[in-house]
Amino acid sequence: MRYIVINNSLLKNSMSPKKTTTLNLRVDPAIKEAIKEAATREHRSVANMIEMLIRQHCEKESIIIHEQHGLFNDNE
Repeated sequence: MRYIVINNSLLKNSMSPKKTTTLNLRVDPAIKEAIKEAATREHRSVANMIEMLIRQHCEKESIIIHEQHGLFNDNE
């Protein structure tokens, strides 16, 4: 749990720690269009499609991805 001190008063911070991070990358425009098309066909966002492809590759190559517990559930 995080706390904030304002004017010598201690307040509990209601914001949770950051659970995801940003990844910026440059790709060939044709690759960008292909991933957009693939995402559309699977009814996914581009970010979700890229994450899924990375997960599939890591599984194939036996690369362990350590999962965060409660990533999208603020009650945990």
